Amino acid sequence: MQENKQSEVLQSEYRMRFSKLEAYRDAVWKILCNDYFSRHIPADSAVLDVGAGWGEFINNIDAQRRIAMDLNADTPDRLADGVEHFLQDCSTPWSLEDGSLDVVFTSNFLEHLRTREAIEATIEEAFRCLKPGGRILCLGPNIKYVPGEYWDFWDHYIPLTELSVAELLTMKGFTVVENVPRFLPYSMSTGSTPPLFFVRAYLRMPWAWRFFGKQFFVVGMKSG
Repeated sequence: MQENKQSEVLQSEYRMRFSKLEAYRDAVWKILCNDYFSRHIPADSAVLDVGAGWGEFINNIDAQRRIAMDLNADTPDRLADGVEHFLQDCSTPWSLEDGSLDVVFTSNFLEHLRTREAIEATIEEAFRCLKPGGRILCLGPNIKYVPGEYWDFWDHYIPLTELSVAELLTMKGFTVVENVPRFLPYSMSTGSTPPLFFVRAYLRMPWAWRFFGKQFFVVGMKSG
């Protein structure tokens, strides 16, 4: 009953926020996957997208096995052919075997979990399911750089920074191998639609990230 209610809320929120930008968001994520995230994800990887939403990342990443996890009942209808879907609370045990994943990815999602304990449980499941040497990729709004805008969304519960995420990953057994405090702008969350050529150019100019970046990108590796 509770999961059904959460699913209905997620459906409503996504449709209200993103229905007009669906095609643009997909185009942006295609660029992000091809020009940046693919360097962290070999084509023969098994990848899980936690909080996959409408599948913008998982649909566009090149991987051998692609899995989307989200409670949004609209998610399956927007997934590409071959993408598996887990309709479940990410803070409960995942229906995956130990060491079955190469990459866990999450974007603009952890701050939506209602408690710190839920975030910790999610990271613990990621650690369990990753192979030794597997990686977790965490992207999200950095409250240090969007202190006011962060709370413009009703379902933002937990304030996060690159340091707090890195500390949590370390506590849960990961080795942090990349920590970018300022990566992507906050644009798609606020309805802005920069030209696609700007997105490509921006990714090639890390010096510009410190001026425009408002989202962190933290990568943790499972040692051993």
